[in-house]
Amino acid sequence: PDVIIEAQFDDNDAEHGQDHLQDALADDIKKLSLGTGEKVTAVGIGSMHRTKQDDGSKVNDPRLLPDKFLQRTAKVVYILEKKHSRAATGFIKLLADKNSELFKRCAMFSPVDHRVPRAYVSLADCPPDFVTRPEDYSNILFICRIVDWKEDSNFATGQLSKSLGQAGEIEPETEGILTEYGVDFSDFSPEALACLPQSLPWVISPGELAKRRDLR
Repeated sequence: PDVIIEAQFDDNDAEHGQDHLQDALADDIKKLSLGTGEKVTAVGIGSMHRTKQDDGSKVNDPRLLPDKFLQRTAKVVYILEKKHSRAATGFIKLLADKNSELFKRCAMFSPVDHRVPRAYVSLADCPPDFVTRPEDYSNILFICRIVDWKEDSNFATGQLSKSLGQAGEIEPETEGILTEYGVDFSDFSPEALACLPQSLPWVISPGELAKRRDLR
């Protein structure tokens, strides 16, 4: 949506000859003329002649441009509600620059969901042998929570929560999705289980069936 296509041609346009291409370019030049009262005539491909000399300051003044040529901008002034859980599943890997001070303290967390930014995580949160054997963890899913994102940094700051297991297996992938969306999948409390029928197998009583519409 941020790309404006001024002109687009394909092989079919070339089949109509040079005249067709020149006419199409002339039409586009006329459409893109921004000066008020300015006439543009095409004298050749890739060149044009202005019949009226205009002031350059007027052309560069955005107030004189039509709305369709302007890109609207905005600024976030306040966050009403945080909708994302700030948790993501992904992989950890060593930083590329081995000579930097950051390499000795942090690792890079790459989320599976590319809408979530990459984050620096402390090596203290990583497995003990991660630095010496990083290839052993190339296919291990981790849960990371984003805790901060400084204005002068290209990457967020995260904290590893736990290791889920091998990527591609059902249980780790499911747990990762539930954690990302903030779904509580812990076991039910004894109080909640006490509300359920204790005598199993449970069946609907005839009196209850008489009051209900059977949709089975």
